[in-house]
This record gives sequence, C-alpha cells and structure tokens, in this order.
Amino acid sequence: MKKHYSLFRFSFATAFGGLLIAAMSSCGKRDANSPGVEFFPDMYRSPSLEYYNVHTVDGDTVYNAMHPVSGTVARGYIPYTYPNTPEGYEQAGLNLKNPLDASKRENWEKEGEVLYGKFCVHCHGATGAGDGKVGGKLPGPPPAYDGALKNLPEGKIFHSITYGKNSMGSHASQLTAEERWKLVVYVQKLQGPKTTGTDSTAVAAPVATTTTK
Repeated sequence: MKKHYSLFRFSFATAFGGLLIAAMSSCGKRDANSPGVEFFPDMYRSPSLEYYNVHTVDGDTVYNAMHPVSGTVARGYIPYTYPNTPEGYEQAGLNLKNPLDASKRENWEKEGEVLYGKFCVHCHGATGAGDGKVGGKLPGPPPAYDGALKNLPEGKIFHSITYGKNSMGSHASQLTAEERWKLVVYVQKLQGPKTTGTDSTAVAAPVATTTTK
C-alpha cells in the first residue's frame, strides 16, 4: 500500500511541477508574432543560395549550379546564327527560310493568328495596318504589312521577332523558334500576295563613284 501511495505522490508531483513550469513560462509580455520555442531552426530557415554563385558552407566550396561546358548546345535548342546587326538582318532576308512543313501551312496560319492576338495586335492592329491601340501612342506607328512591308521576306520577319526592330522589343524569350515561325506565316497572310519578288526594304549596296581630273 505504501509503495502505491509513494508512486501516486511522485506522479502527482511531477505533473504539478510540469504545469507550474508551463504556467510560469507563459506569463509576461510576449511578441504576438513570435512562434515560441523553435527546435531545429535550420529546418525553418534554410540558407538562401543564389543561382550560379559560389558559396562556402562549413569550410567547403560549393557550386550550387554548374555552368555549361563552353561550346555545348542544350538538347532541342537550335542556335540562331544571324547576328543582331544590319548585316545580319539583310542576310536573314536573303537566306533564312521557314523550316515548318509547308503542307501544314493552314494549321500554322491558325496557330499563328492566336499568337498574333496575344503578342502583336496591340501595336500592329487586327489587320496588320499598324493601327493598334498601343501602336498609336508610339513615336512612329508600325508600318502596315500590306503597305511598306508587303514584300518583306520571311527571314526578315523572323529576325525582327527574334531581336526586335525599332520600337518593338525582342520576343525570343516569350516565343519559341517554332512559334515565331508560325507567327511569320500569319504575318504573311496579312501581307497579302506579293507584288514583286524583290525585297523593298533591302539596303542597296553603295555605288562606286569615279572622279575625273
């Protein structure tokens, strides 16, 4: 009987002591935003590591993202070889051709129309006349596709979408190469039938002049 009574007193004293400690620790002014006691705080607040940086952790040098090997090309990525220069623009007009399957042109045209409505209509207008709501606020509205740009070749259109042209910024980060080519197909629809096979925007080569003494 004595043994059971002693065990009961010990259990009661332990429970009472625990409640007393809890009550005392909860008294006083506390920060309403405090989470209280945190165990293993590193699990709550892990160190932030920036991309492509070198960090020292416990004396060890850590690369949290490795740079690609120089000269390598990502899988599925096709490099664009024409530079963002006036010469590159002209070369794209002469040599760059749409790689999409011509037999599915009707499909590309429909998909290009959707992309045009998302990325181009606000400046170039619904019919490509350069009368979009945003285009009207620019220093110079975009030329009409069926006007000054009627004979613009597909290579130059793609080049302009890739790098940007005049007031238009680059769309390479927003549209894949395939999407840009689909957009080119729809822009060609807005151009209408070409009136000449010559690029009206081509820069003429300088004419050599001779002087007579």
